[in-house]
Amino acid sequence: MEVLNIVIILVIALIVTLYKGINIVPQGEEWIVERLGKFSRTLKPGLNIIVPYIESIRERVSTRDLILDIPEQEVITRDNAVIHTNAVTFARVTNPRDAIYGIEDFRTAIQQLVMTTLRSILGEMDLDEALSNREHIKTKLKDSIIDDVADWGVTVKSVEIQDINPSPSMQDSMERQAAAERERRAIETTAEGNKNAAILEADGKLEAAKREAQAQIALANASGEAINIITQNIKDNELPAMFLLGDRYINTLEEISKSPNAKFVVYPADLQEAIKGMLGNVFKK
Repeated sequence: MEVLNIVIILVIALIVTLYKGINIVPQGEEWIVERLGKFSRTLKPGLNIIVPYIESIRERVSTRDLILDIPEQEVITRDNAVIHTNAVTFARVTNPRDAIYGIEDFRTAIQQLVMTTLRSILGEMDLDEALSNREHIKTKLKDSIIDDVADWGVTVKSVEIQDINPSPSMQDSMERQAAAERERRAIETTAEGNKNAAILEADGKLEAAKREAQAQIALANASGEAINIITQNIKDNELPAMFLLGDRYINTLEEISKSPNAKFVVYPADLQEAIKGMLGNVFKK
C-alpha cells in the first residue's frame, strides 16, 4: 500500500514537472524566462522546454501592435489660449527584455511621455498654428519620443492626433471674432462696389460731356461751312440762300416752341419778306 502511494506521488510529480517544463508559446507573443530570479532567455513562438523549479516564466509579452490611448488634456498655447487635445499611439515591442526590465510599466510610460511631449509642442505654438498644423505636430511628436521609447524595447509606429479643440469659452470668442470679420468684409465689399459704381458713373458723365463737346464743335464747323457756302452763292443766286435761311429760321422756331418755358411762338405773317430782309442785311455787310 505504501509502495502504491509512493508511485502515485511520483506520477503526479512527473506530470507536474512535465507541465512546468513544456511550454507552447502562441504566435504574437514572446515569454521572458528567469532562472533563480535572474533573466535567462526569451522563448519564441512554438514548443519550448524549461528546467522546472529552477526556471520560471516571468512575463508573457505581446509582440503585436499595441494601441495606446492618450487621455484628453488641457494645453495652454503660446498666445495663452486653452485647447483640449488627445491622441492615440501605435507601437510594438521589439525587445521584450528591455520592455520588462528597462522600465516598470512601458505602456503607462509611453502614455505619459506622449502627453508631456504633446503639451510641450503645443505650448510653443500659437492657437491658429496649432489648429492648422496637425500633420506637423504629429511628425514632431513622433520624432521627439522615438529615441526614448527605443530604450524600453518599443518601436513607435505612429502617433495620431485625434482632436485639437479650443475650450468652450475660446470657441465662443472665435465665433464672435469670425462674425465680426465677416461683417467687416461685407462692409468693405459694399464700399468697394459703391466706389466702383461712382467711378463708372463719373467716367460715363465725362465721356458724355466729351462727346457733347465734340458734337457742338462738329455742329459749329458745319454751320460755319454752310455759312461760307451761302455767302458764296448769294452773290450769284438769291433763291438757294433764301431756302437755306428759311429752313434754319423755321428749325430755330421749332426748337424754341419745344422749350418748357415757351408759352407760344409767333411766326411772321410774311415769311418770305422776313427772309429777304435777312438777306438784305447780309448784302449790306
